[in-house]
Amino acid sequence: MVERGDPAGTIKVVDPSPLNWLYITYNTVEELVRAAPDGTIEPAAMETYRWKDEGRTLEVDVREGNRFPDGEPLTAHSVERAFDEVMLWASPHPPGTQFNFAPGTTLEVTGEHGVRFRFPEPDGQALGKLRAMHVMSTPFWEGPGFGYERQGSGEGHW
Repeated sequence: MVERGDPAGTIKVVDPSPLNWLYITYNTVEELVRAAPDGTIEPAAMETYRWKDEGRTLEVDVREGNRFPDGEPLTAHSVERAFDEVMLWASPHPPGTQFNFAPGTTLEVTGEHGVRFRFPEPDGQALGKLRAMHVMSTPFWEGPGFGYERQGSGEGHW
């Protein structure tokens, strides 16, 4: 029963900016790192990292206790799923291919909260690329994804 003064219907918020998806994405998904106000990279879902093999291997410790808004724990397996999804796309990032990991980059889960990235050659932009690797919960990937239900892929419809 609707009483006087109660809202009726659906409120739709419209933002005509062509970058709207960026603002929504960067404020609703998890990333291993964030950009600080001064432009430097700082840990977010990542606790610490270590470079090995002269810049060809990056070991990352995921912060323990992180959870997605739906309550699912954010673990190394969440990072693995995000990496696997991004590596399926020819061009996963509309703002530019500079966010793509090089073909041949691999990720290995080393523990519940540890992952190891291996790059085919040293990648000085790797930490910045982690800012664009969106880590989502299982229901996201198995549901709407980045347009998966409508498009069959997360790329090409931007």
